[in-house]
Amino acid sequence: MRYADRTEAGRKLALRLEEYTGAEDLIVLGLPRGGVPVAATVAEQLGVPLDTYVVRKVGVPGHEELAMGAVAGAGVTVRNEFVLEHLGVPAEVFEEHAEAQRREVRRREERYRRGLPSRELRDRTVVLIDDGLATGATMKAAVEAVRKSHPARLIVAVPVAARATAESLRQLLTGPGEEFICLNEPEMLDGVGRWYDDFRQIDDDEVCQLLESAARQRAARAAPS
Repeated sequence: MRYADRTEAGRKLALRLEEYTGAEDLIVLGLPRGGVPVAATVAEQLGVPLDTYVVRKVGVPGHEELAMGAVAGAGVTVRNEFVLEHLGVPAEVFEEHAEAQRREVRRREERYRRGLPSRELRDRTVVLIDDGLATGATMKAAVEAVRKSHPARLIVAVPVAARATAESLRQLLTGPGEEFICLNEPEMLDGVGRWYDDFRQIDDDEVCQLLESAARQRAARAAPS
């Protein structure tokens, strides 16, 4: 299954999540940057709030697209032990690159939130969305971080993921109220972008615009007629 763009992927994910349409306790969180357009479409289709959850991949030096781990808020660091051991990456090299990504997490949170606090996730149904998963390191970091907020339910939903990664997410999401939804699980992923006709880069300005647009739409719907 291919997608024309992230908007189409979001529409198809929303169909799988339609039972949650209008759910008062539901919040959709997009992983920036590419996951936010997908999440924005899902949130709009379901009529629920949209926010972002900042997670950063820690790439192998010289091969940054290959994740040797990931970092998120709440002090979460996930190490990809297979990659680290296979490539012989020293602990101090990993930590140096992880700290650089922690700084980027803080920068993006400040940019996207503009001084506003993060949304309360305790006792809510949280849907974490990205545009696709290769190693899944960033999503696993997001799952660990969100769990610390004690949501009532935690759902990870993606349009495409490598089959082995999808299986590892299913094994991870076995707690009460946890679920993994994936529309397409190819044996050989060969990069998330291969599964989209339009996989252009998303910048910070577009993330902010999507979040602001979703907030305006929510406010308009809530305003008395």
